[in-house]
Amino acid sequence: MSIDPVILFFLLGLIAGLARSDLRLPPAIYELLSILLLLAIGLKGGMELSQQQMSSVLPQMVAVLAMGFILPLFVYPVLLYIGRLGRPDAASIAGHYGSVSVGTYAVAVAFLASAGIAFEPHLALFLVLLEVPAIVVGILLARGIHSGTRWGKLLHEIFFGKSIVLLVGGLLIGWAIGPEGIKPLEPLFIDSFKGVLALFLLEMGLIAASQAREILQRGIFLVAFGVIAPIPLAICGALLGWSLDLSVGGTALLATLAGSCSYIAAPAAMRIAVPEANPALSLTASLGVTFPFNIFVGIPIYLEIAKRLHGA
Repeated sequence: MSIDPVILFFLLGLIAGLARSDLRLPPAIYELLSILLLLAIGLKGGMELSQQQMSSVLPQMVAVLAMGFILPLFVYPVLLYIGRLGRPDAASIAGHYGSVSVGTYAVAVAFLASAGIAFEPHLALFLVLLEVPAIVVGILLARGIHSGTRWGKLLHEIFFGKSIVLLVGGLLIGWAIGPEGIKPLEPLFIDSFKGVLALFLLEMGLIAASQAREILQRGIFLVAFGVIAPIPLAICGALLGWSLDLSVGGTALLATLAGSCSYIAAPAAMRIAVPEANPALSLTASLGVTFPFNIFVGIPIYLEIAKRLHGA
């Protein structure tokens, strides 16, 4: 299977960043790309969700939420005892890896589309659901429950942060207007999706390159963890997708979500709730190692796992 062209844009950004090129996307442009990407994912998911019975999706939503609470508990002991990280750093990274990456999901959607593999449209809803539980678990692992936790500010940051507002808002708009209502918006949000994703990944490549120095300084553990951890997490997602009778494409996407890690919602929440955690460690592992691994190697692996589970 030929490489998806959007991946080449990430590679271009990565090479340019490592070569210390002066290539940069203006912050306002990057912000606009993020907004378009999040809204497009939400709108497409909501549009398709409007044609389904919510009663058939609800049990799957509950199972996916449960997975979101469990995944960080798998990686926390590894970070704490094998990686010998302090409790705040181990909990923060666990929260990042239990949460999900919108960028990785978008690449996986493009990958499946280029391969002609269909998937359930409500996977975008799972993307929204999986943003929050692991962040809450990571905070509890780091701080426990005590009177000093600023829960009001923390919950506001999580539930009213940009990514959640745009994804949920897009889902609700898409659900409300349906396939017919979305047609006037298709040129901006549907037809240009891959172009927006390509430019977004160009900037992601530049950002990932900026983590290279941290990767060298922090040693081999973060690199090994960033490469190895996504596989068992993705297998958990694939097994859940298979048990929920999702299609091959849906199972592969749920595996991708489980194997991805947050670099938008989780860093913002951890900055407020666990200020003693070193954000460089979390971003180095998630954005510097796992994100490139997933888009180059992980997504095809997760699709193959899904095919084997379904006997395809």
